[in-house]
Amino acid sequence: MPHTVTGRFDDGSAYQVQVTGDADRPVVGSARAAALVELHAGRSIPLTPTGPLRVVAGEDEEAVLAMLRRYTDVVEKGA
Repeated sequence: MPHTVTGRFDDGSAYQVQVTGDADRPVVGSARAAALVELHAGRSIPLTPTGPLRVVAGEDEEAVLAMLRRYTDVVEKGA
């Protein structure tokens, strides 16, 4: 089931996406957030501030959510 995430980029622009778990289209709703996911694909990211590390991949919803939390200000995550 897709997660809905609402957040803000560093410049204050708001976004809302659905994290799909689909490798071809990991997020739907914001082209800018999709580009951010694509930019970080294949890089390791901690799932929590203390780890463990996971490689960002479109089909890995937890890694995509962790990447959004790290590089944007996530204000709301829903199921």
